[in-house]
Amino acid sequence: MSEKKVYRAPDVKPPLTAGRVATYVVLVLWAFVSVFPVYWMLTFSLKTNNEIFGENVIGLPKYWVWENYTRAMNTGNMPQYFLNSVIVAVSTILITLAASVMATYAITRLEWKGAKTMNKFFMLGLTIPIHASIVPLYTTLAKLKMLNSYWALIIPYSAFSLAMGILISIGFMGDIPYDLDEAAAIDGCGTWGTFCRIIAPLMMPAVATVGIYTFLQCWNELMFANVFISKDSLKTLPVGVQALSGQYTTDWGPIGAALSIATVPTLLVYVFLSKQIQDSFIAGAVKG
Repeated sequence: MSEKKVYRAPDVKPPLTAGRVATYVVLVLWAFVSVFPVYWMLTFSLKTNNEIFGENVIGLPKYWVWENYTRAMNTGNMPQYFLNSVIVAVSTILITLAASVMATYAITRLEWKGAKTMNKFFMLGLTIPIHASIVPLYTTLAKLKMLNSYWALIIPYSAFSLAMGILISIGFMGDIPYDLDEAAAIDGCGTWGTFCRIIAPLMMPAVATVGIYTFLQCWNELMFANVFISKDSLKTLPVGVQALSGQYTTDWGPIGAALSIATVPTLLVYVFLSKQIQDSFIAGAVKG
């Protein structure tokens, strides 16, 4: 038998017009503006104060001072701060994901009288400024004897992330056909079984979006961490970096090294999960 030949159309490149050239130029400039702060931070972390403040502000270091990272890790106690941030961030993400997805399922898929009212109540969380909540939160945590503990950060972070998590999840769950719920009920699944076996797996793009949003919020947060935690052994990375500055003089190289260490997880999240974020926002924007 003779093999059937498949015709392939030749690749035709679009013409290089003035509009396309202008678009490429704008994109290159935008990429440069976006990447330059990371470049500056990394080079800044390997310089001395003399280079940072005059001799070599934006160029590559003349002398690569790797000792800045050693001083940040040892003198600044960065490993402990890093571990504290990981514990707080992971705990906050798990609580926020579980609470937001289950709350969204109860609001959008279950029929009960107060569903819309409860949704409005959750959305009020988006209107509460973080500064206005410090005093009542501090008073409450002090009465519960939860200051200087991981929970002093995990609970507020989870509470403030919940409203956005529900808002994102509602857009996704609304796209899931109700026929799947009915089919699951016919097959004998109850409410919990339908949620765990049908809805939750289909919510993975929303889960990724909410998880990344929550991670970025709590990983870089400084105000709560600075007010609610005073023990050095429980401080998170933003507070630890702030503590590296001296009262009269400051060696900025180790601070740049500490900032680079603190930025690595954020960059890794962006590199490995940026496609999921983009796909999730597109999926949530399309209503079938």
